[in-house]
Amino acid sequence: MTPDRSPTLRRQFQDYARRGTAEAEVAAQFLALLDDAADPFVRERLAGHFTGSAWLVDASGERVLLTHHRKLQRWLQLGGHADGDRDLAQVALREAQEESGLDSLVLADGELFDLDRHWIPERGEVPGHWHYDARYVVRTTGSEDFVVGEESLALAWRRIDELPEDLQSDESMRRMAGKWLAR
Repeated sequence: MTPDRSPTLRRQFQDYARRGTAEAEVAAQFLALLDDAADPFVRERLAGHFTGSAWLVDASGERVLLTHHRKLQRWLQLGGHADGDRDLAQVALREAQEESGLDSLVLADGELFDLDRHWIPERGEVPGHWHYDARYVVRTTGSEDFVVGEESLALAWRRIDELPEDLQSDESMRRMAGKWLAR
């Protein structure tokens, strides 16, 4: 048996599974990946690997910062590859800081907000593969003046209460907005 790579992450996946049937199904996929013999925290594992993302909300909790992702050509949450880091909450925070240029960000509570498994299409030399994305709430505590980095075509603050009904928005963005509004 593979040694437990991340007891904290295992607990978070198990807690997430207890939220409901759909969450249990998704969490089971994440737990299976966590137990895989190949290291799921590195992007070189092309059968699928962990990523960490931020549901980055403003101080009022009414807006979320989204990126118009350069490679995927969609409006999404900020986030990226774990690159060996087993603390996906810290990955989410680091990626939010790097992709937004905001330096006054904090993890809201360090607990999982959402899990999403999604397909990343082939691009250049990298074949298509699965991202197992662990998403955490990150909040601004200072300036909300972002800087658009090289991974984004644009960044924008969006009202969270508008996202659930926005059929142009990614399904996972609508789902997270619904979760946020139900809190």
